[in-house]
Amino acid sequence: MASLVKKIISTAKGPAAVGPYSQAVLVDRTMYIAGQIGIEPSTGQLVSGGAKEEAKQALKNMGEILKAAGCDYGNVVKTTVLMADMKDFNDINDIYKQCKPAGYLVYLLPTTCSSRRQLLLFFDCELLSCLVSAGP
Repeated sequence: MASLVKKIISTAKGPAAVGPYSQAVLVDRTMYIAGQIGIEPSTGQLVSGGAKEEAKQALKNMGEILKAAGCDYGNVVKTTVLMADMKDFNDINDIYKQCKPAGYLVYLLPTTCSSRRQLLLFFDCELLSCLVSAGP
Protein backbone atom coordinates (compact mmCIF):
# COMPACT_ATOMS: atom_id res chain seq x y z
CA MET A 1 0.00 0.00 0.00
CA ALA A 2 1.34 3.46 -0.93
CA SER A 3 2.02 5.82 1.94
CA LEU A 4 0.08 9.05 2.23
CA VAL A 5 1.95 12.33 2.17
CA LYS A 6 0.75 14.58 5.03
CA LYS A 7 1.75 18.21 5.51
CA ILE A 8 0.56 20.51 8.30
CA ILE A 9 -0.59 23.90 6.98
CA SER A 10 -0.15 26.88 9.27
CA THR A 11 -0.13 30.66 8.95
CA ALA A 12 0.23 33.52 11.41
CA LYS A 13 -2.37 35.38 9.30
CA GLY A 14 -5.09 33.07 10.64
CA PRO A 15 -6.04 32.40 14.26
CA ALA A 16 -3.78 30.00 16.09
CA ALA A 17 -5.23 26.61 16.90
CA VAL A 18 -6.50 26.68 20.49
CA GLY A 19 -6.45 22.93 20.93
CA PRO A 20 -4.39 19.92 19.92
CA TYR A 21 -5.06 20.35 16.21
CA SER A 22 -3.71 22.20 13.18
CA GLN A 23 -5.24 25.00 11.14
CA ALA A 24 -5.22 22.57 8.22
CA VAL A 25 -3.62 19.39 6.99
CA LEU A 26 -2.82 18.53 3.40
CA VAL A 27 -3.11 14.79 2.68
CA ASP A 28 -1.74 14.06 -0.78
CA ARG A 29 -3.72 16.64 -2.81
CA THR A 30 -6.69 17.14 -0.48
CA MET A 31 -6.67 19.70 2.31
CA TYR A 32 -8.82 19.60 5.42
CA ILE A 33 -9.28 22.95 7.19
CA ALA A 34 -10.22 23.07 10.86
CA GLY A 35 -13.48 24.86 11.59
CA GLN A 36 -13.22 28.63 11.72
CA ILE A 37 -15.11 31.23 13.69
CA GLY A 38 -14.80 35.00 13.45
CA ILE A 39 -11.66 35.43 15.53
CA GLU A 40 -9.33 38.33 14.74
CA PRO A 41 -5.87 36.67 14.58
CA SER A 42 -3.97 39.67 15.98
CA THR A 43 -6.07 39.85 19.16
CA GLY A 44 -7.38 36.31 19.53
CA GLN A 45 -10.81 37.81 20.20
CA LEU A 46 -14.13 37.22 18.47
CA VAL A 47 -15.04 40.20 16.28
CA SER A 48 -18.05 42.25 17.32
CA GLY A 49 -21.05 43.00 15.13
CA GLY A 50 -22.87 39.68 15.13
CA ALA A 51 -23.09 36.90 12.57
CA LYS A 52 -22.41 39.09 9.52
CA GLU A 53 -19.08 40.38 10.85
CA GLU A 54 -18.18 36.95 12.19
CA ALA A 55 -18.80 35.45 8.75
CA LYS A 56 -16.53 38.02 7.10
CA GLN A 57 -13.73 37.32 9.56
CA ALA A 58 -14.13 33.53 9.50
CA LEU A 59 -13.96 33.54 5.69
CA LYS A 60 -10.97 35.89 5.75
CA ASN A 61 -9.25 33.45 8.11
CA MET A 62 -10.06 30.52 5.84
CA GLY A 63 -8.73 32.49 2.88
CA GLU A 64 -5.40 33.00 4.64
CA ILE A 65 -5.14 29.29 5.40
CA LEU A 66 -5.94 28.51 1.76
CA LYS A 67 -3.22 30.94 0.62
CA ALA A 68 -0.70 29.33 2.96
CA ALA A 69 -1.25 26.08 1.05
CA GLY A 70 -1.13 27.73 -2.38
CA CYS A 71 -4.89 27.45 -2.84
CA ASP A 72 -7.88 29.75 -3.03
CA TYR A 73 -11.66 29.52 -2.76
CA GLY A 74 -11.79 28.12 -6.30
CA ASN A 75 -10.40 24.87 -4.84
CA VAL A 76 -13.20 24.48 -2.29
CA VAL A 77 -15.28 21.35 -2.72
CA LYS A 78 -17.59 21.65 0.30
CA THR A 79 -18.17 24.12 3.11
CA THR A 80 -20.41 23.47 6.09
CA VAL A 81 -21.78 26.45 8.00
CA LEU A 82 -23.28 26.08 11.45
CA MET A 83 -25.38 29.04 12.53
CA ALA A 84 -27.53 29.75 15.54
CA ASP A 85 -30.35 31.57 13.77
CA MET A 86 -31.77 31.18 10.27
CA LYS A 87 -32.53 34.91 10.21
CA ASP A 88 -28.82 35.37 9.43
CA PHE A 89 -28.99 33.09 6.38
CA ASN A 90 -29.23 35.77 3.65
CA ASP A 91 -26.45 37.95 5.10
CA ILE A 92 -24.10 35.00 5.56
CA ASN A 93 -24.94 33.60 2.13
CA ASP A 94 -24.23 36.98 0.47
CA ILE A 95 -20.85 37.20 2.19
CA TYR A 96 -20.00 33.62 1.24
CA LYS A 97 -20.86 34.27 -2.42
CA GLN A 98 -18.25 37.06 -2.50
CA CYS A 99 -15.56 34.39 -2.01
CA LYS A 100 -16.64 32.73 -5.29
CA PRO A 101 -16.24 29.18 -4.00
CA ALA A 102 -16.32 26.35 -6.49
CA GLY A 103 -17.95 23.84 -4.15
CA TYR A 104 -21.30 23.59 -2.48
CA LEU A 105 -22.55 24.90 0.82
CA VAL A 106 -24.40 23.10 3.61
CA TYR A 107 -26.17 25.05 6.37
CA LEU A 108 -26.98 23.48 9.73
CA LEU A 109 -28.60 24.87 12.86
CA PRO A 110 -26.79 23.81 16.05
CA THR A 111 -28.23 24.44 19.47
CA THR A 112 -25.13 25.64 21.29
CA CYS A 113 -21.39 25.43 21.16
CA SER A 114 -19.21 23.78 23.79
CA SER A 115 -17.71 27.18 24.65
CA ARG A 116 -19.18 29.55 27.23
CA ARG A 117 -21.10 31.61 24.67
CA GLN A 118 -23.72 30.53 22.23
CA LEU A 119 -22.31 29.71 18.83
CA LEU A 120 -23.38 32.35 16.34
CA LEU A 121 -21.47 31.10 13.35
CA PHE A 122 -18.99 28.36 12.49
CA PHE A 123 -17.46 27.65 9.08
CA ASP A 124 -16.01 24.22 8.41
CA CYS A 125 -14.26 23.72 5.11
CA GLU A 126 -14.21 19.96 5.21
CA LEU A 127 -12.63 19.19 1.86
CA LEU A 128 -10.53 21.15 -0.52
CA SER A 129 -9.12 19.77 -3.71
CA CYS A 130 -5.77 21.47 -3.68
CA LEU A 131 -3.54 21.16 -6.70
CA VAL A 132 -0.29 21.84 -4.90
CA SER A 133 2.85 19.90 -4.22
CA ALA A 134 2.97 18.35 -0.76
CA GLY A 135 6.73 17.93 -0.90
CA PRO A 136 9.36 15.77 -2.62
